[in-house]
Amino acid sequence: MFNFLSQIFNPLKTMQIKSDEDIEKMRLSCELVSKVHELMAKELKLGVTGLYLDKLAEEFIRDHNALPSFKGYNGFPYTLCVSPNYTVVHGFPNDKPFTEKDIVSIDCGVFAQGFHGDCAYTYCFSQVNDETKKLLKVTKESLNLAIKMVKAGVKTGDLGFEIQTYCEKNGYSVVRELVGHGVGKNLHEAPDVPNFGKKGKGTMLKKNVVIAIEPMINMGKKEVKTEKDDWTINTVDKKMSAHFEHSVKVGLDKSEALTRHDWCEEAIKLNKDLILI
Repeated sequence: MFNFLSQIFNPLKTMQIKSDEDIEKMRLSCELVSKVHELMAKELKLGVTGLYLDKLAEEFIRDHNALPSFKGYNGFPYTLCVSPNYTVVHGFPNDKPFTEKDIVSIDCGVFAQGFHGDCAYTYCFSQVNDETKKLLKVTKESLNLAIKMVKAGVKTGDLGFEIQTYCEKNGYSVVRELVGHGVGKNLHEAPDVPNFGKKGKGTMLKKNVVIAIEPMINMGKKEVKTEKDDWTINTVDKKMSAHFEHSVKVGLDKSEALTRHDWCEEAIKLNKDLILI
């Protein structure tokens, strides 16, 4: 997600192939970041603020002998990126209470046992309109479609083409300035994983590379704007944007998402202020 202008945020240009032991270590950071989302799904309620959630997330991570991946990364000052409504990514947690018509992308990274796990989910409050609900549904579906394609020998352009085609077919636009990325000992590694592209183009994936796939899909125009804080990225037309992300291990013949959304989705079902898309 932070791979905005990859030449700034992604200094490693060679894919980092993990050993099987490395992958097993990564499972802890990916499990913890998934548990953070479970906590967010329990605590994200009407009247709650992003700053409250950020504090909870940092405490949870540190209590589990891990570190927040984002806090201090290139100067980012928080544990979470909290991006409501037309904020695409990189939103600063603030003291504005959430309302029943909000959607909220929460992105989090956890560093444990020498490896990062990266995961995002867009949460939906109870009175969000049907048009916006569909945006979230299609974005999440596009992520799952891409994950099913991941295996050694597939190229990043194949994944981008799948996401782009599916989302544009449903009338939405794909952000160009922000892409997914490799993840491991570094929060951002090669390869870049765009949510757009052409079949057969891009970097060929190899076994035991771990990539963060994260479609960032807009209801209106694809263009975005970076705000004065140099982090918050909004849609230029102030229309809604959705964002979902998994850290995915590349296998020889199939993929495996090391992060998981089912824990937070089970918590969403029990939260009267949220709805599951």
